[in-house]
Amino acid sequence: MKITAIYPGTFDPITNGHSDLVMRAARLFDRIIFAVAGDTSKSMLFSADERVDLAIRVLSDLPNVEVIRFHGLVTDLAREYKAQVIIRGLRAVSDFDYEFQMAGMNRQLYGEAETVFLTPAENLWFISSSLVREVVSLGGDASQFVHTEVLKELQAKYK
Repeated sequence: MKITAIYPGTFDPITNGHSDLVMRAARLFDRIIFAVAGDTSKSMLFSADERVDLAIRVLSDLPNVEVIRFHGLVTDLAREYKAQVIIRGLRAVSDFDYEFQMAGMNRQLYGEAETVFLTPAENLWFISSSLVREVVSLGGDASQFVHTEVLKELQAKYK
């Protein structure tokens, strides 16, 4: 049986932590749908189209990963793609409470998919998109936290 997994998020921008999780998931599952949220209540630095473009550039070497933009509920997307897995990343214990609640809600809305929690490599666990944006906005070096393509776009945004 071929297993499709969805990794949803805002990815504003995609970080090395996100990429690490996708690479780990790509070894575990047959197909990964890297799903960039188009509509969100969060204030975004990059548009949805820019976030999709960055993800495509960063993940292009992974043949079983498809980058898409989505709107609405992750569970509706999982149903549409017949996904059996929803991937969520955990960096710290503080992430767990929210993610655990979300996993329970997703199970109620679409019981055919299981939530699988993955953790990034130990040297990446502290990276978040918001921290990377802050480092770059203040003129710091974020080259160890994001792909070079992402860093170029971040620096252009903050010029």
